[in-house]
Amino acid sequence: MIREAMLYEKLPEDRVQCSVCAHRCKINSGRRGLCGVRENKDGTLYSMVYGTLIAENVDPIEKKPFFHVYPASLSYSIATVGCNFRCEFCQNADISQMPRTSMMIMGDEVSPAEIVRCARKSGSATLAYTYTEPTVYIETALDTARAAVAEGLKNVFVTNGYMTRETLELLKPCLAAANVDLKSFRDAFYKKYCGAALAPVLEILTTMKAMGIWLEITTLLIPGLNDSEEELADIASFIAGLDVEIPWHISRFHPQYKMLDRSVTPLDTLKRARAIGRRAGLHHVYSGNVPGDEGENTYCPNCSSLLIERYGFRIVKNLLSGQACPSCGRKLAGLF
Repeated sequence: MIREAMLYEKLPEDRVQCSVCAHRCKINSGRRGLCGVRENKDGTLYSMVYGTLIAENVDPIEKKPFFHVYPASLSYSIATVGCNFRCEFCQNADISQMPRTSMMIMGDEVSPAEIVRCARKSGSATLAYTYTEPTVYIETALDTARAAVAEGLKNVFVTNGYMTRETLELLKPCLAAANVDLKSFRDAFYKKYCGAALAPVLEILTTMKAMGIWLEITTLLIPGLNDSEEELADIASFIAGLDVEIPWHISRFHPQYKMLDRSVTPLDTLKRARAIGRRAGLHHVYSGNVPGDEGENTYCPNCSSLLIERYGFRIVKNLLSGQACPSCGRKLAGLF
């Protein structure tokens, strides 16, 4: 479905400037922005994917991953095609890059009200905007999120963090949590492998924290590219500077899309990264994509008691007393 876009400015000669993401694309008439789903038609910017879902699933909240947001609950997860990044290691490139590689926009038309109805029927506690980049389908996400809040559901974003403050201000009243990919702490990495820049991501992470949105951060460790001791220490230090309670998910890389020449992340690298995170003072550093690893579990930051035992996306044991450690009474940070 096509609908006039939000957050853009009309320029001379039928050009427009989009302000939804940090690229702030200036788009000539008849052309689309870098995301491939926002098109200028004679001086008016349109979203080409309003209510056009390419994915609609019921997932465990742990799959997003969120480990401190309603553990063991379900999350109704949606996406349209399109993304404002071009990550060479994207695990969902078939849908995220579709509008740019094939100029195709596919999906089923579903209204925000119907999405929320299905989410409630599924027994989900949250509605997740995920799989691709939700910023590029902000019109759908925002209308759905507002309807979800009215029906008692929480909204969570799984995002690359490249939205503008203007976009975040619109989302703030109805966004409970975000898992932001901090893909590297080097601008050169972002430019070469993602087609973006580091600074806007750091800025939006800082802003989300200041706004009171619950944050979790994910870094996919790619051997030889973003897994040096120095870079991992920089990431851990930045997160600790925001809040030592922010969970840091360190995920294992598997070769995919355009990055088939790299090996799987060694388990020792994940273990080393977790140790770096803990030395920086982070209370919760998790291993991802390694079912059965102890790094999937949640421990009390005060007395080290096991609080939540996981296997992949499944909760094996939840030993919390409400939101507190049963041994020492310390409250676990997050949404419970």
